[in-house]
Amino acid sequence: MFADIAKIHIKAGDGGNGKVSFHREKYVAAGGPDGGDGGKGGNVIMVADDNLSTLADFRYKRKYIAQNGGAGMANRCSGKKAPDLVIHVPRGTLVKETESGRILADISDDEPTVIAKGGNGGWGNSHFATATRQVPRFAKPGIPGEEMDVTLELKLLADVGLIGFPNVGKSTLISVVSEAKPKIANYHFTTVVPVLGVVRMGEGDSFVMADIPGLIEGAGSGAGLGHEFLRHVERCRLLVHVLDASGSEGRDPKEDFERINHELSVFSEELTERNQIIALNKCDMCEEEDLKNLHKYFEDQGYKVFDIMAAIAEGVKPLINCIAEELSHLPPVKRYEPDPVPQEDFSDRDRHSFTVRRESDRFVVEAPWLLKILETVDPDDYESLQYFQRVLQSSGIIAELEKQGVEEGDTVAVYDIEFDYIR
Repeated sequence: MFADIAKIHIKAGDGGNGKVSFHREKYVAAGGPDGGDGGKGGNVIMVADDNLSTLADFRYKRKYIAQNGGAGMANRCSGKKAPDLVIHVPRGTLVKETESGRILADISDDEPTVIAKGGNGGWGNSHFATATRQVPRFAKPGIPGEEMDVTLELKLLADVGLIGFPNVGKSTLISVVSEAKPKIANYHFTTVVPVLGVVRMGEGDSFVMADIPGLIEGAGSGAGLGHEFLRHVERCRLLVHVLDASGSEGRDPKEDFERINHELSVFSEELTERNQIIALNKCDMCEEEDLKNLHKYFEDQGYKVFDIMAAIAEGVKPLINCIAEELSHLPPVKRYEPDPVPQEDFSDRDRHSFTVRRESDRFVVEAPWLLKILETVDPDDYESLQYFQRVLQSSGIIAELEKQGVEEGDTVAVYDIEFDYIR
């Protein structure tokens, strides 16, 4: 099965915690704090790999977690920066945030793209020394790395897309104009995966053609493998509509044309505006009068029409020359720009979330981000507790406690730490 969509979970590395340490050396009195900073967590990076053609690998491994940064050390030594986690994906992969559907990146060029940023390391206690606070017994924890569920969606990078009903000769056409070797047989759905082929026009002049299979009536609404393959048409600069001019399977080529275009419009209105060239295949089996009628029908609508016999490459050269000429006037293959982060996301990211609730004779504070800070707090050290109090004050927890009616002497529990509230 051709895998062109996958959902995975990614997490960048957390920053390392800052170190609480004091210089100890013979004959050096009052060496002072010398705790180093934590190292930066690893980023999650995605890069295009031309050796990959599907997203099948992501069906077996769904979690990708970068390493955390190293903790700070004594003598003002910083923790080790964690290496980035590099994920290889096929060229043309869209990366979307699963929850919101927001586009994070379009992996279409050779430039590595950071999808999730690693957290910065926390400061060691050497940063907190002042003239009045000469023995700081606290340090800052590392910042957590970004974590999210993402959807990978492969949209093939092709200049030209061959569209049409099954068994009209699309695979035969791409096989005679390029080096692609798709399976060809006289039955429907021989081609079950999109096939790419490079059509070479001369020295330094070529374009990529894609055989898009699976298009049937109802494909635009998801029938058969419609949505699985219609997404690959979206990037194509030009469409070549291959029709069975002979009606050898009992279908009318005019009706086939209208049906396929209807499915394109159902899937995406943009596709209806895409330039199309008509290739009337199997024209040797079509009556001359019928062929003239077909030409008139399509040319009256402004389409360029070519008679071909793909099996023997008859009439193919003029078609390819016309395609190359059309492409020279069209914009490059569509690239998707990352969607901007909604304004509310910035505020959510900057604000520390927490909950405060009253349980009989005490107030309980829950805030996952506080757990890392608690690791660096020494309950027996006055200055360390002062630092913790400032965190509660600046984050709005104290204000919320007062709003819920906390009184002097009431017990406040923050995970493993309990203290009496004092104004």
